[in-house]
Amino acid sequence: MRTVPIVLAGRGPVGRQFTELIAERGEQWRADHGLDLRVVAARGRERERIGREEGPLTDLAGLLERTGAEVFAQAVPSDGDPRAADEALTALRHGAHLVTATKSHLLAHWTELAAAATGSSVRISAATGAAMPAGDLARSVLRGFDVRSVSGCLNGTSTFVLDRLAEGADLPSAIAQAQRSGIAEADPTADLSGTDAATKFRLLAALLWGWDPATTRFEGEPIAEPLPAVPEGGRLRHIASADRDEPGVVRVRLRAADGALAALRGPDKAVRYDCGEAGEIVLSGGRSSPRGAALSMIKDTIGALLESTTGFR
Repeated sequence: MRTVPIVLAGRGPVGRQFTELIAERGEQWRADHGLDLRVVAARGRERERIGREEGPLTDLAGLLERTGAEVFAQAVPSDGDPRAADEALTALRHGAHLVTATKSHLLAHWTELAAAATGSSVRISAATGAAMPAGDLARSVLRGFDVRSVSGCLNGTSTFVLDRLAEGADLPSAIAQAQRSGIAEADPTADLSGTDAATKFRLLAALLWGWDPATTRFEGEPIAEPLPAVPEGGRLRHIASADRDEPGVVRVRLRAADGALAALRGPDKAVRYDCGEAGEIVLSGGRSSPRGAALSMIKDTIGALLESTTGFR
């Protein structure tokens, strides 16, 4: 049995679910994988808990040394706080695997994180689709499949709102319903502008083709009334896309969808990979919730520990 000390950054909904899942299902993972996962410290914005003791934040490098942490799990807001990048780099330089649901530092510091991960893995599934493993396909599963393009709907709020508009609601009412349902944030701007979907696709393109997210351009068409017309029986979707032969550009457009993208309902997500001679591969499903994101982080933790990978690969 291998005991795995974990330092967790983030004590919000995803971080709490991460800790609760280990308490609830630790025995299962010990039996299935021979891994005894233990959160030995949980850090918030100003305080941390080590074991049962609560106190002010301590130096992360020292904490990693004292606890012997093998994994640094990160579930802090993607608000651009430079501490997220600083702590991720610190963890990698101390030999810990990085498992993160945080997007902002991946966008701005991808190359630095890759360079710092000389013997550790960086896993980002929760940042690219919550419980839907779109990042796993891009990172390794489709390796050798000659992926030519990727497209899809990775923002549940936009799909929900577009379906309410198709039913006759106006935009403010559709947004309010999404917020009451717990699907939309209090400020849905990033969802409706396409920025959130583009962020996820910038990360997928980095995994697929090595694009630097910091220099990948976003071209977006926001959800706004009046909406474009769609054919009878069609479904309007906010579709993000990136093409290998047009490097450095991610687009999010309002388009009539077909297949799996048209079939999406509520906050569901789907991503479609054009794999050339291997055909089209479509992935959908996976819970979009704090628990879904936390489960994705657990999956990434187990993968980082059991697979011999370094950096984003």
